[in-house]
Amino acid sequence: MKYLYNFAISLFGIVVRFLAIFNEKMGLFVEGRKKTFTKLKATIEPNEKSIWMHCASLGEFEQGRPILEAIRSSRPRYKIILSFYSPSGYEVRKDYQGVDVVVYLPIDTKSNARKFIELAHPDMAIFVKYEFWPNILSVLKEQSIRTILVSGVFREDQVFFKSYGKWMKKSLQSFSHFFVQNKSSENLLKKIGFSNVTISGDTRFDRVASILEQNNSLDFLKDFVKDHIVLVAGSTWPSDESKLVKFINQNPHKNLRYIIAPHNMNPKDILKLKSAIDFPVSLYSEDSIDAKAKVFIADTVGILTKIYSYADIAYVGGGYDKEGVHNVLEPAVFGIPLVIGPVFDKFEEAKELVELKGCLVANDQADLNDHLNKLILNEKYRNELGIITMTYIKNHLGATKIILNYIEDQLADIS
Repeated sequence: MKYLYNFAISLFGIVVRFLAIFNEKMGLFVEGRKKTFTKLKATIEPNEKSIWMHCASLGEFEQGRPILEAIRSSRPRYKIILSFYSPSGYEVRKDYQGVDVVVYLPIDTKSNARKFIELAHPDMAIFVKYEFWPNILSVLKEQSIRTILVSGVFREDQVFFKSYGKWMKKSLQSFSHFFVQNKSSENLLKKIGFSNVTISGDTRFDRVASILEQNNSLDFLKDFVKDHIVLVAGSTWPSDESKLVKFINQNPHKNLRYIIAPHNMNPKDILKLKSAIDFPVSLYSEDSIDAKAKVFIADTVGILTKIYSYADIAYVGGGYDKEGVHNVLEPAVFGIPLVIGPVFDKFEEAKELVELKGCLVANDQADLNDHLNKLILNEKYRNELGIITMTYIKNHLGATKIILNYIEDQLADIS
């Protein structure tokens, strides 16, 4: 299986270069990786100490971010390397100032793995949630580099727990410690012989809790939201927007304002969304909000968390698409009720909030209409659900501290 993997990963490298000719995202994937070794060599001197964190994409970065920021504060002499697999992570965070260098993770061939670790030479490698690359993990183990997994989630259907997955299970031996989100992950690891496991929870709870400490005001929204009930729809896709537009057009609540923050920023799609709404609409890109506007479309990135701070109700998009619902924790931290589509089974926090009844599931248009109307018209009901979401966040804090205590102990041994 290992030989087959190495053949497949080499073939993948060839195929992806061909696809890059026709696909913009694949082009970023390929071109960005050409710079990885050069950037590492220019940033990390051979005699410098470093710590490396790897994230698949943006969601994992948000889980790792509290740890990165704490390490930067407590260990300023360490160079910090942040790597991404996905262009959607790298392209958004390539200028992140909390680390010394941001790079694409090279394709996991044997030669790439050895060169990457040689140039990075970390005292510790931190993987966030998942992403298990056998050749890279093998080199880390060979060189006795402390390697940990944080905010890990394991499922029975993963290859490690199958009869044919022994070669991948061996890769897990590279980890000095696993910090997992739940009991079921701990049980699965123990079932295949790993006892170096701690249930720490999800570091994203600590991350979103810190949002409350920042300045979340947006001056341009103050007059728009003033004295109104505000429904914020964040990270929406066309499948969400079609239903939201029907609700907006058919339910003209006088004391309601809508803010829609689409996931897709394509100007043509933004204008299509705007034209589908029967009420006055303003766009962020227009620089000012029409006094008559009932709907505001935030056609920009980087301000959604601040926008959620103005919400009385949050609709979180993605729940009508196969990838599933987006981040429900960011609005939940503000103590507001949530509404999502039916595809959320991959996300523990969404499942738990649904079970607690702080998050409502709209299986179809009728469900969406019923949930939103009830939340809009019943302030007591809104507040009850908001208390549930805020309490949920508070009850899950502390993962970052548990992990940092371990990291500090390990680095102290090295020093």
